[in-house]
Amino acid sequence: MQEADTSGRPSKSLMDRMKTSCLSVAVSLKEALSYVKAFFVGQRLTAKNEKEATDAHLTETKMQVDATDEAENAKKRLHQSS
Repeated sequence: MQEADTSGRPSKSLMDRMKTSCLSVAVSLKEALSYVKAFFVGQRLTAKNEKEATDAHLTETKMQVDATDEAENAKKRLHQSS
């Protein structure tokens, strides 16, 4: 039987904590790869004028924001489910 911690919830087993930590690391790695992808997409978009340069920068930034939002939501779900 698991002992309750000070918050009244049962404490997590070592395996549950390891599983949550590993999943959190996996989410962080996926986020990092999304940032790398956004960087290279931004580099690949060669701009012929200032408007195209702005559009390329906005595309790269949007990809980075989406990656961050997705990672944060995944981590929240991980911590809520455990």
